[in-house]
Parts: sequence; C-alpha cells; structure tokens
Amino acid sequence: MDIIVYFKEQNQQLYGFIEGEIDTFTAPKLRDELENIKFNENRDIVLDLSKVHYMDSTGLGIFVAFYKRALREAGQVKLVGLSIRLRRLFEITGLSDLMDIETDKEVEIN
Repeated sequence: MDIIVYFKEQNQQLYGFIEGEIDTFTAPKLRDELENIKFNENRDIVLDLSKVHYMDSTGLGIFVAFYKRALREAGQVKLVGLSIRLRRLFEITGLSDLMDIETDKEVEIN
C-alpha cells in the first residue's frame, strides 16, 4: 500500500491530510512531507488521520519527532480523526497524554 500526503492552508491553519498505511516502507515519504513544514506562532497545524488504515511503530516515531520539533519551534500540532485502532495505539504508548489528539473530528475544508 502507498501513502498520500497533501496540505491545504486556510484561516491561518495548515491542514494535512494523510491517507493509506504508515509503515516502514511509506514512513520516509511522510517524514519528508512533515519536515518541509515551516512553523510560526500564528499558524496551527492540524493533521487529519481519518483515512489512515494502519500504522506501525515507525509511524509513531515520525509523529513523535514532528511533535518534538513543533515544541522546539513554538508550533501547535493537533491530530484529528483517529480510528479506534490508532487511538488505542497512541493510548498504549502514552502519547495520547502528551499530544493534542481529537478522535471524533475530521477536517472539512471549503
């Protein structure tokens, strides 16, 4: 399976949409896309994971690294639309206590 990552900026927010599976093979593409994001104080970043069907520990590591970078660069990151399976993965690892996660919400852009 492949991964699709795309972004749209609206109202001082950058919305990222991730679709597919995040594993050892697709993670480098996601990492590259997230590394290209520029943080600033006036822009929140919302990553919609509602169309992510599978994620392994490699994917978790990418989100942890991105979250740490956001903290260093005064950025705000929120993960939304996590399936029950993904939410459980973040809970088991304790990351749901550290990261801003909204499971019931999907991003709707005009």
